[in-house]
Amino acid sequence: MDSQIIVKGKQSRLLLALRDQSQSWYISSLAKASGTTYVHACNFLNTCESMGIVQSEKHGKIKLIKLTEKGTKLADALAALTTMIGQVQQPQQQKPQPAEQKKQEQKQ
Repeated sequence: MDSQIIVKGKQSRLLLALRDQSQSWYISSLAKASGTTYVHACNFLNTCESMGIVQSEKHGKIKLIKLTEKGTKLADALAALTTMIGQVQQPQQQKPQPAEQKKQEQKQ
């Protein structure tokens, strides 16, 4: 079963990436980790901030993004849900695009 029937992939990957507190997350790094555009990530994170799911801190021109307590609970529940569905989403690892797969197969 595809987990995107229940939860949206890009948004889920953004929140799941934020669970990794071993690194500092900026909008650009979150966009890259979730396989989405900077604009999409920015819009989604602004909405999440207004809902109290994430908080941001300005560091010069960039914003450091962190989950709030509410956001941590939500992200943990989301991780449990995606595991239950059987579609564990790894935010740091993006699947190669079909064109890239063909190029890799041709090289081998």
